[in-house]
Amino acid sequence: EALSLALLRRRQLWIRHRKRGDGGETERTVSPQRLVHYRYNWYLDAWCHLRKDLRVFSVDAIRAAAVREEPAREVTDESLDRVLGAGYGIFAGAETQVAVLRFTPEAARWVADEVWHSRQVGRIEAGGSYRLELPYSREPELVMDLLRHGVGVEVLGPPALRERVARELAAAARQYA
Repeated sequence: EALSLALLRRRQLWIRHRKRGDGGETERTVSPQRLVHYRYNWYLDAWCHLRKDLRVFSVDAIRAAAVREEPAREVTDESLDRVLGAGYGIFAGAETQVAVLRFTPEAARWVADEVWHSRQVGRIEAGGSYRLELPYSREPELVMDLLRHGVGVEVLGPPALRERVARELAAAARQYA
């Protein structure tokens, strides 16, 4: 209720938010901009007054919220889209890298018809494999989506993304050794 009121009244919002990484909690004052429904979850796009930058907060991780009297800082839709819509998935940032992926011919039958990002570039290569290039800001969600394809995908670049996926796959394989 507090999120909706703050959005409608264009007021700042105090939140206590659980951090996914370590399970700790943080308190912030934010200027709510919009609610976004993504992959069956709700997220609050907001200007964070502590970090002095745009941030995305998972609504289900907000433990407490209270509307403040101060007016919310207004951020244009263009700015929100430029920063929060630049990279792959819900993890946002204005600065992006390009993931270069090669899917096997078997996986290509599925992936070639999917839209992973509005600015992706994909093509079928000789032999039926599928090369996909897409921008991303942070790795977590992209890595999770790549892992579901297992041996059906190879990360060609950048090297840091390739190494991260290799580490995750090696750790998973050790659980079954």
